[in-house]
Amino acid sequence: MFLGVFLSFLPLFFYSSHSCTFTITNNCPYTIWPGTLAGSGTPPLPTTGFELDSGQSVRIPSVPGWSGRIWGRTGCSFDALGAGFCQTGDCGGRLECDGNGATPPASLFEITLGEGNDQDFYDVSLVDGYNLPLVAAPHGVYGACNATGCASDLNMGCPKELQVVGGDGGAAGRVVACKSACEAFRLDQYCCSGEFANPTTCRPSFYSTIFKRACPRAYSYAFDDGTSTFTCKAYDYQIIFCPNSQRAKRSEGPFTPPFNEDGAEGKVVHMVSSSNILLPLPMLIFLVVNMFF
Repeated sequence: MFLGVFLSFLPLFFYSSHSCTFTITNNCPYTIWPGTLAGSGTPPLPTTGFELDSGQSVRIPSVPGWSGRIWGRTGCSFDALGAGFCQTGDCGGRLECDGNGATPPASLFEITLGEGNDQDFYDVSLVDGYNLPLVAAPHGVYGACNATGCASDLNMGCPKELQVVGGDGGAAGRVVACKSACEAFRLDQYCCSGEFANPTTCRPSFYSTIFKRACPRAYSYAFDDGTSTFTCKAYDYQIIFCPNSQRAKRSEGPFTPPFNEDGAEGKVVHMVSSSNILLPLPMLIFLVVNMFF
């Protein structure tokens, strides 16, 4: 009986001794450069931009209440001082974004972490356009949580008027991103602005419907809340770029993590902070015993 009680409380202690982490995985067959942006009033993550080779993962700790965005950049080139440029998702021409957001179009993971027992709110947004397939799969503290995102390659079917075509290098002449209709046409009806700045007058457009059909769990336009915002209480979010590439394990569908926790496939780099320290098992047992005796 005691063991059952202990095991039922173990996730709670696990969460209380950890801040939530973001495990970012590059399952694309090429290098990407993830960027992070903290929302107003929350501190930046330990890194705001970095290089991530194909098959590599990075774990980044956060703090309760953190709010912000994570996205992938492609076609980047930086000098020794971290200055340069990315074909998609660029953030001020720097390796470290340092408070700059992604230049559209870019697929975005957005989240607000709950404090204490409050729920997290998270989504994958294509409102600012699309550049990479992106899936977010949380590991819940109290049970399973919903994965969300866009595993499809929207660049392949992007309407010509929304296409961003690569210039130099290996992406020359290839569609590297797909703009939102707002970014492409700058009209209130597509941007949900002006007289269209409410859910009654701003309705799904022909272009947002293309995104929604391909990726029904992702935000396709500004008021697409009902099917695109999710809640959870998680200790880790796996953020996977290109989840359906040949590197992915397909046995459990498109949301299967593309690496094992033991690092058997792909390199995992840990970004360590004091919040990564687990309470030792004897201390956990001591705390549980004192709760019931």
